[in-house]
Order: sequence, then C-alpha cells, then structure tokens
Amino acid sequence: MAHRGGAPAGPADVRAACRGGAAVPTSGLAPGFTQANLVVLPQDWAYDFLLFAQRNPQPVPLLDVTDAGSPRTVLAPGADLRTDLPRYRVWRDGELVDEPAEVADLWAEDLVAFLIGCSFSFETALMDAGVPVRNIEQGRNVSMFRTNRECRPAGRLSGPLVVTMRPVPGELVTTAVQVTARMPQVHGAPVHVGPPGALGIDDLGRPDFGDPVEAAAGDVPVFWACGVTPQAALMASRPPFAITHAPGHMFVTDVPDAAYRRP
Repeated sequence: MAHRGGAPAGPADVRAACRGGAAVPTSGLAPGFTQANLVVLPQDWAYDFLLFAQRNPQPVPLLDVTDAGSPRTVLAPGADLRTDLPRYRVWRDGELVDEPAEVADLWAEDLVAFLIGCSFSFETALMDAGVPVRNIEQGRNVSMFRTNRECRPAGRLSGPLVVTMRPVPGELVTTAVQVTARMPQVHGAPVHVGPPGALGIDDLGRPDFGDPVEAAAGDVPVFWACGVTPQAALMASRPPFAITHAPGHMFVTDVPDAAYRRP
C-alpha cells in the first residue's frame, strides 16, 4: 500500500494491506473512493441505531446496513468487514476494552453492521477545487472533537455531536462549504466555521480523537459533523457489546466519491 504522497493504491490494495496487518489512518489513501465508518451492534440494538441515524443524518449518514451475522457489504463485494479495516475498537458496556487489527473471533450471528459516510470521502473533492487539506499535507490523522451540541436521542441511544476540524484558507472557506454541501451522504456542509468556543471546544491543539493539525497563516478552522459521533453515543448509552472502527481508520469501499456528489 502506497504512503500518502506516493503512487495511489486502489481500494482493494488498501483492504488487502489492512488484512495483512497495516494499521494506519486512511485519510489520503485510495483517493477518489468513498471511505466509511463502521458500527457493529447486536440485533437487539439495531433498531435503536437505525432510528438514531434517521434522526441525526448529518453525523450519521447511512450508506449500508448488513443482514444480521453477515460481514459483507454491497459497497465492496468480496470484502470482509471483520478483517479489512486497519484498526477496530471493541466496546463492552460502553467501555473501550481493545483496539485489535481484526475482529473475526468476535463476530456472531446476531451482529448487524452499519456503514456510515466519512468526511475523508470529500477530501479529494476539496483538493480538486484547490482547497488544501492540511492533515494530508502533514501526514496526520484529522482532528476530531466532542462538542457541546447534543444529538437527538433515539431509543436507548444518546450522546454529543463529534466534529472533524480542517484549517481552510479564509478566501477558500466559501468554496469548501459549496463543495462539501454537494455531498450530504458523507456529512455535507460544515456545521460551524470560525471560533471553536461556539462548539464548546477549548483547545484545537488537543483533539479528543486523531492528531493535532497545524494551521497556516490566514487559515480558518472549519468543522464538519463526524462519524465518530456514534462512538460517543456508545460511551454515553452503554450497550453490552459493540465493534467500531478506530477513529481515522476507515473501511475503504469500491464506490467512487463522485457517486455521492450532487450536481
């Protein structure tokens, strides 16, 4: 699998590398293809999660839902959701208990997997429009923050909105908003532009997930809804068992980003 800045690898190459043990953030990998967040829950919790996604479509835009017990998705036929992400998280009663490289031994017949749109999928569109993506330039995972905004509860699930932050040159903020607004299935337009205090964020240098990203002179912090929001809901709502992706370590699909761009 090529590193950022090297020859681009295709989705199947990235998944094969993950299956082989590569555990790296996927921002900037397989450019032009959609990436997805993963949430896996027992079937008993699946309706609550579907309702949570329906009520909070900006942070939780569903791309696919599997049949119970199936590790397969139409987003990448032949891929295996148990092995083809670079790193997973395992949750028990809302507590993070492990971050393994694969979860085949934990898979059960009652598990339902949800694939959720990821903002990494609009990074290619931003760069095509001339908007720099600082975390890719710096070889870092994107910065992610819990906010003071609560998601709309659904059944047993509730929790705060989580956002990604990308520094954008001030003169290109309008372009960034217009480009991402055309891609609502991968979080769409920003939820906030400017001072982070409005979201209850005290220090952009200390993200809750991911890496700190350095801004250039003239950059403005721009915040998008993030697919780590369900993980915050798992912490708050404490289902007995769940599997998710590790923040920034996504499932790379075979679907071109362009499939989710509106004219």
